[in-house]
Amino acid sequence: MNQRDTSALLARAAELATRYVSAVPERRVSPSEAALAALQNFHEPFPESSCDPQEVLEMLDGIGSPATVTTTGGRYFGFVIGATLPAAMAANWLAAVWGQNAALRVMSPVAAELEEIVIRWTCEALGLPPSCAGGLVTDATLANFTALAAARYALLTREGWNVIEDGLFHAPPIEVVAGAEVHASALKALNMLGMGRSRIRSVEVDGQGRMRADKLPKISRNTIVCIQAGNVNTGAFDPAAPICEAAHERGAWVHVDGAFGLWAAASPKYRHLMNGFEQADSWATDAHKWPNASYDCGLAIVRNGEALRASMGLSAAYLVPGTKREPMQHTPEASRRARGVELWAALKSLGRSGLARLVERTCAHAQQFAAGLRAAGFDVLNEVVINQVLVTFGDARRTQEVMRQVQDEGTCWCSGTVWQGKTAMRISVSSWATTADDVDRSLAAIVRIARAT
Repeated sequence: MNQRDTSALLARAAELATRYVSAVPERRVSPSEAALAALQNFHEPFPESSCDPQEVLEMLDGIGSPATVTTTGGRYFGFVIGATLPAAMAANWLAAVWGQNAALRVMSPVAAELEEIVIRWTCEALGLPPSCAGGLVTDATLANFTALAAARYALLTREGWNVIEDGLFHAPPIEVVAGAEVHASALKALNMLGMGRSRIRSVEVDGQGRMRADKLPKISRNTIVCIQAGNVNTGAFDPAAPICEAAHERGAWVHVDGAFGLWAAASPKYRHLMNGFEQADSWATDAHKWPNASYDCGLAIVRNGEALRASMGLSAAYLVPGTKREPMQHTPEASRRARGVELWAALKSLGRSGLARLVERTCAHAQQFAAGLRAAGFDVLNEVVINQVLVTFGDARRTQEVMRQVQDEGTCWCSGTVWQGKTAMRISVSSWATTADDVDRSLAAIVRIARAT
């Protein structure tokens, strides 16, 4: 292809993307059975010869676009997936055209600079210490992994053990304390770090899934205490202040899994939920949830920057670091896309006030859902403290059938869960695009289906 052909291809891609975005408000949220069946057309032997890129693009749009889940619209309420802000979406296109490798500053000065800026902005927005170090990773699982690796390094170094040189064989033991409803991503991160589940001491939680500070076990200086900002089911927050105080009295490390809830600190209305979380030693969060940056974008933030750099450091003769911050020295990945470009665009477009409005508006929509479901006679199981709503429609069988029909019907999409022994439908309101009309339309569909089931 020559430059003219490339320009024509990009123009067509923009045309198709614009058409898709324009249709989002009235699209089904879940794809139709016909669209799913058409995916079989992708299944072919690996082509023997090259194909016209225009033909590739048209096939991708013709078969792929109808088979997408409309997560960029206002009626997707599953898995705490936020829609992509327009500024982040456009920045994603531009960053893809740039084709930058965000490993080293010399590979992409703009990627390195923007990554440094968004980590500082995130700390400012969330009330975290400005001296923290951090890195951009794929998601909260990798953010947990990165921050917990720094915790492991710091605790073992204090005991005179160099985990980078000597590994974990014969290392002083590290214990982990976590609530009974610790998220699976934190458990996966701990497993990848060699801290198996038998080392985790589980702490009793209350009726909303919050860790009970009065049930904390005896904590040693070689302990990592994992707390939650935003329970994945109820949205509840662990009591951070007394837990941090108890842990730090013993010299333990406190890590916060705050995939979405951490962003409540950006809102004056909900900031009180984050009281005490700033006292922790590390934090993990997703920017593709509440701030509505594009996928994939997680953040690991660590108070002890040296521990982060030591645990994530990489050196080779051909990788010559500069005098400024180098992105790859703060994350498990070296070569990676410039996701900081999109996060910068999202935060720049929102600003402090816009970020607060995004949090508060989605929380208000969650309250609207809860009120409507209660008024219809259904049981809302949780205290709706932020953007999560749990509802049951009777026994497990009926609740599961209602969820299946809601998902198939296509007006909205909500996920299921089992919470404290009860099967429930989980409604997660995370999208900037959701309106009160979207909630009313979705409520009407849910109530109609539930009453007919």
